[in-house]
Amino acid sequence: MFESKIDPTLFTLGPFEIRYYGLIYIIGFIITYFMVSYLAKKRKLKITKEDVADLLFYILIGLVVGARIFYIVFYGLKYYLANPLEMPAVWHGGLSFHGGLAGILIAAWIFCRRKKIKFYDIADLVVIPAAIGLGLGRIGNFLNGEVYGRITDVPWAVKFPGVEGYRHPSQFYESFKNFFIFGVLWILKDRKIPPGFIFWSFISMYGVIRFFIEFVKEPDGMFLGLTTGQWLCIPMAMVGIGMLIYLKRKDLYKYKKKSVR
Repeated sequence: MFESKIDPTLFTLGPFEIRYYGLIYIIGFIITYFMVSYLAKKRKLKITKEDVADLLFYILIGLVVGARIFYIVFYGLKYYLANPLEMPAVWHGGLSFHGGLAGILIAAWIFCRRKKIKFYDIADLVVIPAAIGLGLGRIGNFLNGEVYGRITDVPWAVKFPGVEGYRHPSQFYESFKNFFIFGVLWILKDRKIPPGFIFWSFISMYGVIRFFIEFVKEPDGMFLGLTTGQWLCIPMAMVGIGMLIYLKRKDLYKYKKKSVR
């Protein structure tokens, strides 16, 4: 067992704090910028580096707005209705992955409409580095001593500052999950697969694996024996798997049609 005494603040500069968590997210966006630029060039998409920078700006706005709205609605509606001034206070914590994903998808769709680019051409690229960013983000959660797991006595349990008992380091479980997803997507990018297959592979894998990890995470809310996160993962996984089946059948139909000719 391990007792975490990690200071989440890297250093203080006057009234400003530089935290590992914020630094990790900056690194994630830098990785996304260069990887999307590389993959776009490799796939011969007609987007410039300036377009990629614009895309990341859209994604950032969609991420924060979507993640905050979902967190308020699904994780703390009663609290925020009683304290409406806290709704925009994202610096106090409270962001939802599922909401962030929804916000990113809407933002990316708007970007694609404005730039006249096919949505799947962008979505298939963005989810690859996004998996890395999510993996790094969970490491940031560990350094912050937040989003921890349930009380346990496993040998690798962690005691976080100000938290009762030793906990599952579920942040690392989720981090490994995201890096695993990245590895799968990186392999898929060189395969002959229909547009959108990489994107829906990310959606389905995230939904399925996150559903099971939720059993060892400290729940933000419970309903009928499942956590709020699990209820959000169920439709995510079902739609993702359904779309993968649809895309494969559609691609197979096109192949058979060409063969008949």
